[in-house]
Amino acid sequence: MQMPQGNPLLLSHTLQELLARDTVQVELIPEKKGLFLKHVEYEVSSLRFKSSVYRRYNDFVVFHEILLQKFPYRMVPALPPKRMLGADREFIETRRRALKRFINLVARHPPFSEDVVLKLFLSFSGSDIQNKLKESVQCVGDEFMICKLATRAKDFLPADIQAQFAASRELIRNIYNSFYKLRDRAERIASRAIDNAADLLIFGKELSALGSDTTPLPSWATMSNSTWGTLKQALKGLSVEFALLADKAAQQGKQEENDVVEKLNLFLDLLQSYKDLCERHEKGVLHKHQRALHKYSMMKKQMMSATVQNREPESVEQLESRIVEQENAIQTMELRNYFSLYCLHQETQLIHVYLPLTSHILGAFVNSQIQGHKEMSKVWNELKPKLSCLFAGPNNMPTPPRSPQEGNVFSH
Repeated sequence: MQMPQGNPLLLSHTLQELLARDTVQVELIPEKKGLFLKHVEYEVSSLRFKSSVYRRYNDFVVFHEILLQKFPYRMVPALPPKRMLGADREFIETRRRALKRFINLVARHPPFSEDVVLKLFLSFSGSDIQNKLKESVQCVGDEFMICKLATRAKDFLPADIQAQFAASRELIRNIYNSFYKLRDRAERIASRAIDNAADLLIFGKELSALGSDTTPLPSWATMSNSTWGTLKQALKGLSVEFALLADKAAQQGKQEENDVVEKLNLFLDLLQSYKDLCERHEKGVLHKHQRALHKYSMMKKQMMSATVQNREPESVEQLESRIVEQENAIQTMELRNYFSLYCLHQETQLIHVYLPLTSHILGAFVNSQIQGHKEMSKVWNELKPKLSCLFAGPNNMPTPPRSPQEGNVFSH
């Protein structure tokens, strides 16, 4: 991990440096039929390793399990759910996006990005990636076992680390809740743009259908010099413009999905992995430490009881030996607890490094709105002159519709 001179606890990364570590694409490839089931495969391409490999969902699962095994005190993003029976294209596409977010967060995470398992996953093109990954961690301990600073982690921690941990956890919980709501609203905005596209397309088709109507005109209608024929001709041609409007609206919706919603989802995945890490720290490390202390306390009571009752020397020696073993276990637990807090401190810093992503997201949202409205406005303005023949004034002379500033055409 890149660290400045001085306290190794402090990180020196910027968001741009993290994003530049790698960009990984995850694309769906055509389904291959097995004997009984169709298997979904993904093409995973890494810019950093200049590699392109095929991976299945279960390969991601094994990779994820190994990351948790090697880095139990780090933010390991969650995987999307396994395919359910009857999974449709929408589910498969949603999972593809989630896998892409997962692998990019992992590929840019400082310790993960330097580990051999990541390089294997992104570049090994052999037939059995799962066994290759498992072989790479055989007889290798977790990060606590291989990190030179692990046993000295306490020396680098601030005295009020527990209070800082509690405050950081609450802050990030609040940030997560706000971003969750922002993501939901962004999804609705993008969805409305796509719905708007569908409505505009149907609107244009209905105008075209109206203009293409072949029902004969009743003879009595021509008595008032009906303009229906002219109107039909004009209506028939409008579907092209409305199809173009629909296309622009759909493009805006897709752009907002890719540039705004996906970035919000990426940040939410990261925040969720931090919340999961906090739970692992409390339920795992702290719980094991407390359990070891309780066991040690019970052994000491047994020792005192054995001494008072003058038991056999061998029995007492065995108890003493067990107590020494338990003391060693407690010492290891305490070291792991401090190392877990050390890693949590660094992961908290990493979250704050990612916070400027907010400006990227807002910038993408604003640009999408500006570009979308600009392109839509251009088509609407080009459409307006083509409507002139639809508005007949006195003596059946066409008059263009008035602008909103001139008042409502239906106000009289």
